[in-house]
Amino acid sequence: MKGFFKVQTPAEFLQKLERFKPVAVEKVDLEDALHRVLAEDVFSSVPLPEFPRSTVDGFALKARDTYGASEGNPVILEIVGEIPVGQISEIEIQDGQAVKVATGGIVPRGADAVQMLEFTEGIDSRTLHVFKTASPLENMIQVGEDIEAGEIALPKGRCLRPQDLGLLAGIGIKEVPVFSKPRVAVISSGDEIVSIDQRPHPGQIRDINRYCISSMVTESGGMPRFLGIARDRFEELRARIEQGLRESDMVVVSGGSSVGALDLTLDVLRSIPGSEILAHGVSIRPGKPTLLTDVGGKPLLGLPGHPVSAMVVFHLFGRPLVKLLAGLNRMDAFSLRRIKARAGRNIPSVSGREDYVRVSLEERDGSFWAYPLFGKSGAIAHLAKADGLLRIGIHEEGLEQGEEAEVILL
Repeated sequence: MKGFFKVQTPAEFLQKLERFKPVAVEKVDLEDALHRVLAEDVFSSVPLPEFPRSTVDGFALKARDTYGASEGNPVILEIVGEIPVGQISEIEIQDGQAVKVATGGIVPRGADAVQMLEFTEGIDSRTLHVFKTASPLENMIQVGEDIEAGEIALPKGRCLRPQDLGLLAGIGIKEVPVFSKPRVAVISSGDEIVSIDQRPHPGQIRDINRYCISSMVTESGGMPRFLGIARDRFEELRARIEQGLRESDMVVVSGGSSVGALDLTLDVLRSIPGSEILAHGVSIRPGKPTLLTDVGGKPLLGLPGHPVSAMVVFHLFGRPLVKLLAGLNRMDAFSLRRIKARAGRNIPSVSGREDYVRVSLEERDGSFWAYPLFGKSGAIAHLAKADGLLRIGIHEEGLEQGEEAEVILL
């Protein structure tokens, strides 16, 4: 009977992912760049803002002209004009003068502050009372205060968020250099697997993993391509894997990685030139029979066949791997959404492995409480009901009711 190599800890397994690098670089339109990863630093060719800008509706003036102003002793200034938003003006403010401006509008030459409308009163079309002292540069943004010309606007490796796209639009960037989305081949394997449009016979199951894994690839920033169901035949499985390696940047095979007479993935990979098996077995439950191989610089991730095990393993290791190929740095690629929660009941475990227990969450008295959803690794309904995975450490022997632990949100 085949056995596992030396079983890896989760930390050791994650470390082996770091050898895989982003695949290519392309330029995309700004409107298509959301959640893409910058492949190089982006510099600003212009200052932002490009003109002194008011941040409020009010009056542009010289701050020193308002010193000592109060409700009982207002300063009197001469109104010498108004600058509508979006327009420029040749007005230059002299001592004792003010110009009406709008939020986002240009601040005229000579002014070094803007006083809000709420602290002013127009006595007539030419006379203004100011009831509050303005500080220099109050309520205005200077040229280049947001970003200077020649400054790095966004660094390489940034996963672009809506606010990042706003910054790029503000400095006139139409296209951005990003890492290409990794193409991920997804293969289901096993004689017992049938497509979802078929009625399974006794001993058969519909192909759950295709849809679970493909959707998680998409969530992680990759482009999944399903290559079909491979039967438990050496040549058939090898043909699918070789197709995936030719046409994609990463291959994911569900089933065929555990110990068993019909589990061929390991044998197939050993037969492919240039393949290096990095890990076969990881000390977690569910998901111990997990396989990682480097084939000519392309990763192949072998998942357990049971849907819950496959999804847990992909969440912990597949998602970070896709994100690394998409260009994210290690810290961002390996980060997971986590919270602290208290165990709603005693939860048993065994020292020597990390347990990931499906839990539902309830918020009570300012704390989260995690209630285990026990079920076999093939029970997909339990995972559909789960809010997260409660982690029990490799050196712990379970949790007692009320004890706090980490929950990875799904």
